[in-house]
Parts: sequence; C-alpha cells; structure tokens
Amino acid sequence: MTIKQWFNWRSLLGLIAVCIVSGTIFYSESLSKKIADQEKNNVSVWVEAQKTILNSSDSASLNLATKISSTNINIPIIETDEKDRISNNYLNLDTFEVKSNKNYLSETLESFKEYAPPIVLVINKNPYIANKYYYGPSELLKQVKYYPIVQLVIVFLFIVIVMLAQRANYNSRQNQVWAGMAKETAHQLGTPVSSLQGWLEMMKDIKGNEVITLEMEKDVNRLLLITDRFGKIGSIPNLEERNIIELIENMVDYIKKRAGVNVNFEVDTFGETVILSFLCPPLFDWVIENLLKNGLDAMEGKGKILITIKDTASQIIIDVSDSGKGISKQNINKVFNPGFSTKKRGWGLGLTLTKRIIEQYHKGLIYVLNSELGKGTTFRIILNK
Repeated sequence: MTIKQWFNWRSLLGLIAVCIVSGTIFYSESLSKKIADQEKNNVSVWVEAQKTILNSSDSASLNLATKISSTNINIPIIETDEKDRISNNYLNLDTFEVKSNKNYLSETLESFKEYAPPIVLVINKNPYIANKYYYGPSELLKQVKYYPIVQLVIVFLFIVIVMLAQRANYNSRQNQVWAGMAKETAHQLGTPVSSLQGWLEMMKDIKGNEVITLEMEKDVNRLLLITDRFGKIGSIPNLEERNIIELIENMVDYIKKRAGVNVNFEVDTFGETVILSFLCPPLFDWVIENLLKNGLDAMEGKGKILITIKDTASQIIIDVSDSGKGISKQNINKVFNPGFSTKKRGWGLGLTLTKRIIEQYHKGLIYVLNSELGKGTTFRIILNK
C-alpha cells in the first residue's frame, strides 16, 4: 500500500464513521423525542388517574384509575404542593438513596424542574390547593440519549484499531523491503569482492607490490565488512560478549586516518580499560561509524569529537559529541526518520539504521541528548547490562 493509498483509505474510514454517527445521532434524537412525548402523555394520564382516585366515588372508575396508576413502573415522579413543598408521595425513585441521602429528593426535584414543567392537579380553587407532579426521563429514554455517544466511542475505537493495524502492516512491509534490499545488496557485492580477493592474492606474489597490496587488502576487508553488515539486516544478530572500549577505539582509529589533521578525537573511559557487553560487532561498529561520520560532516573538516563511555551498575552509557553546526529544535525529533537529511548527498538512512540496530537488535536506546546551533550535538546510546 502506497502512502497515497494509505491516506485515501484513512479518509474513507473517516467519512464512513461521520455518516454512521450522524445518522445515529439524528435517528436517536428523533426517537428520544417521540419517547419523551409519549412519557409526557403517560404522566398526564397517570395524574388524571390520581384525580379520579381523589374525587370519584364510583367503584368502576376507581378500579380503572387504580389500574392505570399502577401501570407506571418506569417514569420517576415527585409530588409537591402548590408551594413546591415535597410530599411523601414519589414514584420510581431509588428508595435506598431517599432514605440514606436527605438531599436526594430536593436535588432530584431540581433536575426534574429543568427537564419539564410540572403537571398540576387542582384540588381546591378557593383557597387554592393543588398538587404538582414533576417527572424525569425513564431509564429507556436515558439509554436512547446516550446511545449515540456509546456508538461514537465504538466507531472511534474501531477506526483507531483499523488504522493501527494498517500502519503496522505498512511498516512491516517497508521493513521487509529494506531488509530485502540490504540482503540483495550483500549478495550482489559478494561476487565482485570474492573476485577482488583472488586478484589481490595474485598481486601479492608479484614483487614490488607490497605497499599497494597492503592498502588494497584494507579496502577489500572493508568491503567484506560492509557486505557482512548488509547481510545481517533483517536477521536476528548473533550477540557476542565483547569489549566496547576496544571496538570503539578501533573505529575511532579507522575514522581518524580519514578525517584530516584539523579534527581532534578523544575517547574518555573514566579510567576503565575493559567494559564487556553482548553485541553484534559488525553492526555496533556501523553505529559508531555513522555517528562519527555525522559529526565530521557537521564540523566540515575542523573541530573536536569526544566519546565518553561510562559503566554503571545496570547500564553502559556512550555519548558521542561533536563541535559542529548543531541541529535546530524543529529537526531534533526528525533525525532518525527515514529519508531525513540536511546534507546534499546521501539517502538519509544512516541514523535510521543506527536507531534500528541499537533499539531492535541490542534492546538499547539512542537519542539526541542535547544540541545547540553553532556549538555541536551529543548523541547518547544506552545499553542494558
């Protein structure tokens, strides 16, 4: 799935969700209005039944009114007098709350007043005596009103899950593509490197080529190391217990010869000579090489690179600092993204691979510890012991 397809798919999901929720809200509002009107009519009929019970002496009418009165088992009602003083006559309320909370009836009455005007039953006109019946929404009506919210949450969760699944699938495919490209590169390099090794052995037998063959052998070995690195991308690396100080110092020596005389390198181990950790040496070398080369590019051939290696009780902390041009605040969070680069050359994959090697293969952590424009940048690597 391409990035364009991914965004189109996400837009379609959003549109479907909006249509579902909009339709549900509209239908629920219409349905809740009908239920509310029906409940208002039911309360009116119930009040009329109360009036009949109070005023009628006809046994048939009393029986019918009593039957109607008993049918209301859902709508909560509170009776007050003409001055809104609460009587002991209430219906479909939580009896436990009524007994345990002295403010429950008055608080509920206030909410009923906001919900709908009372239905008034006049008992006597002069002097004026009346009962007011305030009522609230039934449980069914509450459920209908809350239903769109519940459905909105469900639809939102569904979209999030689908998007996460699509993103994970997209990332998985991208990782497979990069791993496949890396392995294919290693495979393609294998044949010419093997051929170069053969020619190198032949040249060693010719007198006078000692200096040339020595330098060529270094470059061929370098190609073998690069081929080995690419071959390990996408595979579970074989971790070996190695001395981190030795690995880093060897890489610093290698880079130092190619950096020029205006760059000063320093490795501070706080007096330690051996710090052991389980590593994949070719891949860990690649990490240090990428960080050193980034520092050199940032300094443009002049400055200082300092590497500190600190051994703590539970972690090994490696800081790689340069005195280069630094990274702007808006770019600090982007430096590990694939394709991001401030240089005119390169694919912007060095730090991306560095992060993957440290965090996925070595279960460590790498991040920009600090950076200041015009003063330099420090990358920190944390490896668990």
